[in-house]
Amino acid sequence: MYKNSIKGINKKIKVQADSGYQGIAKIHENSETPKKRSKKNPLTKEEKANNHRISQDRILIENINAKLKVWKIMAEKYRNRRKRFNLRISLLCGIYNHELVKPKD
Repeated sequence: MYKNSIKGINKKIKVQADSGYQGIAKIHENSETPKKRSKKNPLTKEEKANNHRISQDRILIENINAKLKVWKIMAEKYRNRRKRFNLRISLLCGIYNHELVKPKD
């Protein structure tokens, strides 16, 4: 799926993916994924520290994705007109951002 959508991603953009995208470095040179361990090859301290740094960078966007999945538009198959998908995603992101900056009573 990523190979089909790579055409729209600028090569200057840094991609931080989870460990499921291990081969992404062959396709997109400006990418970063955590290193997997195996029984025969445990991770070094440097690799563990690098994995921790990557996860700290990714946690904010993962939490936002989880909040947006409440509206089911990102969690399920989109069945409406494709040309309105970006508008609807932008509206949901706007609602989420409004909740973030809403003054506390």
